[in-house]
Amino acid sequence: MIEVEKKFILTPEQEKTLIDGAEFLGEKKNIDIGYDGPNFSLTTKDIWLRQRNGKFELKLPMNESLEKRISDQYKELESDEEILAYFNTDIGQTLQDFLDKNGYEPILTIVTTRRKYKKDGFTIDLDSMDFGYNIAEIEYIAEDEKVKEATSAIIEFAKKYNIDTTSVVRGKAVEYLRRNNPKHFQALIDAKIVK
Repeated sequence: MIEVEKKFILTPEQEKTLIDGAEFLGEKKNIDIGYDGPNFSLTTKDIWLRQRNGKFELKLPMNESLEKRISDQYKELESDEEILAYFNTDIGQTLQDFLDKNGYEPILTIVTTRRKYKKDGFTIDLDSMDFGYNIAEIEYIAEDEKVKEATSAIIEFAKKYNIDTTSVVRGKAVEYLRRNNPKHFQALIDAKIVK
């Protein structure tokens, strides 16, 4: 299974219409600490390592090239053992020890208030970040071979609510780097991870 998601910027009216009749799943505050290696060795490959509320997660890209990208598709590793195995290292050590020994350091800390909804088989996340950025994510879980269909379904769902589906919307980590670390953001542009 692959999580297929597309990010949107909503007007207050679009947000109200989108969540009208949706099942409210709850509100949660997430504290994300993003990590990267020397010379931005992870993020310039579109690999995102974060510690969310004390638990590590690694997002691995499943996207086509930037030019063809319509939605974001990532495989998520959610246990320290899986992440250590990805890095092909000794699972006898802690993940934090591995990161410390290999020069992986925090590059950002973001506090997000997330409101989660379910509607018509889609998950809707409304995120408000502590640095003044708000985005919506519409997600759909797809079988590996059904990614294009999932992307099309997300776009059609958004269009029903008059949401712009053509604009490129940055994720919270990328937007944070754009605002706070121009050198890192330029490295992502140079690596063709973002526009």
